[in-house]
Amino acid sequence: MQTRLQRFEFNQIRMGVDTPIVVYAPDEEHAVRACRAAYTRISALEQMMSDYRANSELNLLCQRAVGRWVRVSAELFYVLWRAQKLAHQTDGAFDITVGPLVRLWREARRTGKLPDEAALQEARARSGYRLLELSRAKRAVRLHAEGMQLDLGGIAKGYACDSALRVLRQHGIQHALIQMGGDIVAGEAPPGESGWKIALAAPTLDDSTNYLLLKNGALATSGSTEQYVEIEGVRYAHIIDPRTGLGLTRLILARVRARDGITADSLATAAAVLGMPDAKRLERLYKGVRVQVWEAGLRQTATKLTPNGRL
Repeated sequence: MQTRLQRFEFNQIRMGVDTPIVVYAPDEEHAVRACRAAYTRISALEQMMSDYRANSELNLLCQRAVGRWVRVSAELFYVLWRAQKLAHQTDGAFDITVGPLVRLWREARRTGKLPDEAALQEARARSGYRLLELSRAKRAVRLHAEGMQLDLGGIAKGYACDSALRVLRQHGIQHALIQMGGDIVAGEAPPGESGWKIALAAPTLDDSTNYLLLKNGALATSGSTEQYVEIEGVRYAHIIDPRTGLGLTRLILARVRARDGITADSLATAAAVLGMPDAKRLERLYKGVRVQVWEAGLRQTATKLTPNGRL
């Protein structure tokens, strides 16, 4: 006789955002044990990839790898390699070396003042994906400029969701969904359903809502609709265009559906920077990916992706 699965929901803060996990498990004890392990896994990745934590593996790498090879963990190397691959594919529209610029614009959002032009140029000199070199043979990283700062904000959460789902599966849980901000990764559909029903407030000026079903895949959104600062009548988003060094000034929202979170997360960031029609070429680069971009008639605040309307 097959055990009837029950729905359990949990929520903790990880990587600075609410991280709800929904699972179907035989009992609460099984669900708690599996989800605790999943959250522990995300915490380990945060310690590895955070640019906020001074002693993270990522920040220590930035301090030690200028002009010399530094060996890194297999997971960090994989994420860096995926990021560099996308940087080359997009001619730098996606670029994890924008850390110096990100820090300038974080300060701008805090103070409401534009970065000083000299500071902006200096930060740009310490950015650029060609300044980051990877060696697969050595599993090592080398940086080519002093003061470089890597920022994995456009890729790490997707990878963390993938990793958490793998942990849940190792604990025998197949029916699961993980969300971190605008990133959602789903396993098997809820029992008796064809997919997780994701309610999406439409990115238009009306209040219409549409839905999609997600199963064994990922969905990510990125754009300029939520985190921004308005300075001298110009709206600058938290997403930096690495090619200009400026926060995005146009209202844009990108949504990407892919087979895994690391792909969806990074491509959504790239699509928001690229805009249409360039973003659509990402579909040709990654099998099974669907990219949608809106640049007109958007709401002023971002829509939240709400699995089954209950998270």
